[in-house]
Amino acid sequence: MTITETLFTICNTSILVAWGLLLLAPKWKFTELISERPYVPLVLSLFYLYFIFVNGGMDDVDFSTLEGIIALYENSSPELIAAGWLHYLAFDFWVGCWIMREAKQKQIKHLFIVLPLLATFMMGPVGVLFYEGVKVLLKK
Repeated sequence: MTITETLFTICNTSILVAWGLLLLAPKWKFTELISERPYVPLVLSLFYLYFIFVNGGMDDVDFSTLEGIIALYENSSPELIAAGWLHYLAFDFWVGCWIMREAKQKQIKHLFIVLPLLATFMMGPVGVLFYEGVKVLLKK
């Protein structure tokens, strides 16, 4: 296993544990800590920077066209693909933590945010859409 594969596996496994805590143990002190402070996304961001650095940067990337994005993935190294995945993981987890914090503030029971959290984990923005729907239904 390469260093890239090892680091990717550590990050991927760690985020699964973190999401599990948000879903299954929302009132545990450690869960509250990681949902109220951006520790997990910050650590993932450090690995993201490492993968970008090891790749030699992203000099010739064209983010302005669909063809440029397709070329990015077609011509990528394992490090750049890992960086892209960590980008998703960090932002989705940050959004999941935001949902947790806001639901707590609005006194929305955890059961009502399980589906939005799962959707955020699996489909990012769809989870936010579901969460906004929960707030409308509960008039919060």
